[in-house]
This record gives sequence, structure tokens and C-alpha cells, in this order.
Amino acid sequence: MKIIPLSEGTFTVDQTKKFIPYAQDKDDLQQRTKGSLLVEIQPFLVITSKDILLLDTGLGFVDKNGQLQIHNNLISHGIKPTDVTKVLLSHLHKDHAGGIAQPGKSELSFKNAMYYINRKEWDYAFEKGFPSFHTEDFLLLQGTDQLVFSNDVGTINDYIFYEISGGHSPFHQVFLIDDEGEKVFFGGDVAPQLLQMKNRFRAKYDYDGNWSMELRNKWWESGELENWTFLFYHDIKTPTFKFKPGI
Repeated sequence: MKIIPLSEGTFTVDQTKKFIPYAQDKDDLQQRTKGSLLVEIQPFLVITSKDILLLDTGLGFVDKNGQLQIHNNLISHGIKPTDVTKVLLSHLHKDHAGGIAQPGKSELSFKNAMYYINRKEWDYAFEKGFPSFHTEDFLLLQGTDQLVFSNDVGTINDYIFYEISGGHSPFHQVFLIDDEGEKVFFGGDVAPQLLQMKNRFRAKYDYDGNWSMELRNKWWESGELENWTFLFYHDIKTPTFKFKPGI
């Protein structure tokens, strides 16, 4: 497998749910709103023997020419947006689902891809709405044959395993890709950073922080036993971490 982090940059976010760009060489976190979190926004492209997978879609930001940043990131790695075959979404918070559709929301961002979203998460997003969910970002999927609703637990094409984890949000889901003996785990916002995996950390912003903490511990143990590669969506320094045999 080939893994390509698609960083959209570093941001601070506070209770208003606004993502404000942060330049580590010149900005001061202490000058941001009290309680602001410093996070990376980092979807992942995973090229397997069967698919070109996109894991979450970023903020949906565009450049001065109106081009999606995630499209620019893909093209810089020699991948066309139309090459993506599956989009796997951990949940529909705006920093993970903002790139589902093109600017203006007139067409989907990945025209040849199937989008996998948990059915309960979809319903919950429309129930809760703004500011956590920008439903206009993914409304274009509704009623199309590109939308596939996942269940509580299951598999996609016999090699992508998913399950509802809860923790960060009620119907958050995680993915384990097992392709030709390599295992890649994407824990979305339940497992967003390496340090949270190594330490017993309870996040105040989680729907159930205690459960998230227990899940991270379980996944870390499994990863060590089975040599998983972890993908960290919000880690500024360490986008991926791979356990190696005997270490």
C-alpha cells in the first residue's frame, strides 16, 4: 500500500467551531481565544491493490482560483480527483466532510467514487445541523447511486473493515484496511493524534471522552500485536505511525 497525507495546514479552533489558519513560525497560540486547540487538517490517500481510497475530505477550502485545496494536493502527487474510487468518511463534522462537493455545491468533488457514510451519522447530522455540521456540503449526495450507507459494523469488498466507534460523536466510525498482509487503521477523531494513543487522555470535546480513551488503548494494543500503520488526521508532527515487528 501507498499512503499519502494530504495536509491542508495547521489551524486553531475554539467553541465557535471556526478553523483559523495558524503559522507556527509567527503566530502565538496564547493570542488566540482561550481554550483554542491547535490541530492539523489532514485527509489521507491510500492506494491499495484494489482501490484509490480517500479517508475524509478536509475543510473544503479553495485557492484564489476557486480550486479545491484537496484537489490541488492530489494533483501534486500525480493523482487526478477522478482517480479516487472510494471516499471513506469517519463522520460528517465540517472539518472532515467539507470537501465532499465542489465549491458552489453543484457537483461532487470525486465524480467516480463511492462515498461510504454511516446511516445513523447521516441522520444525526441533519438533525443537529450548524455549526458542527454543514449539511449543504453533502446534500448533493442524497439520492445518488454514489452514496453507500454503512451499518454498525461490516466490510467493504472483503478487505476494508468498519465499525461504529462512538466516542467523539455518537455515530463516528473507524476503518481498518487489510490489503495483502498490510494493515492500516484510521480512527478519525477518536484517534486523532499520536500522543493521545500513547497516553491516557480524556478530551472534553468528545461525546464520551472515557469511551474514546478506552478505545485508543484497545486499538494501540491491537496495532502493536499486528503491526498496524496508524493515520492521524489532526497530528501536526506525525501523520502516520507504524509498529514494526519486535519493537
